[in-house]
Amino acid sequence: MANDDTDRLLNEIGQLLAKDTVYPLDGTLLYAQVDSNYVAPSIFKDQGNSIAYLDPDLGQLGDALLDLWEAEKANSRWAEIEYLVQGNTFAVTYTYAGEIDPNEDTLDRRDRIVKRYFGDKPVIYPPLSTEDDGIPSYDL
Repeated sequence: MANDDTDRLLNEIGQLLAKDTVYPLDGTLLYAQVDSNYVAPSIFKDQGNSIAYLDPDLGQLGDALLDLWEAEKANSRWAEIEYLVQGNTFAVTYTYAGEIDPNEDTLDRRDRIVKRYFGDKPVIYPPLSTEDDGIPSYDL
C-alpha cells in the first residue's frame, strides 16, 4: 500500500473516532479484528479510574478499516489493529494471523490488550438494550 493511502485511511479512522463529542479523543483505543468481509471493532476510552466501552459505528468505521486492510497485499495483510490516540497523536500496531494464539478466546485476547494499554481499571460496558432496540424477543 502506498504511504499516502495508508496515511489517508489512518487519518480518516482518527476523524471518525473524533466524532464522539461525549468523551475526549485523548486516551482512545480502537481494537479491531479484520478479515475478508469481516470487521469487529471495539472502542475503549480512558476515564481515569475506569475504561468506557463504546459501541462503534460499523458503517463508516467498518468500511474504513476494511479499506485499510484490503489495500494491503493479500499475503501481508494483518489480522488485528490497535489504534491508540494520546494527546494529538496516534500510534498503530498491526498483529498478523501467525502472531495470534489460535487457542486464546477472542474476548480474552481483547481484554488482555485493553489491560496492556490502560492497566487493571474496570471496563464499563453500556447497559444491554431491551424491548426498544427493535430486536424481537421470544418467551421460551
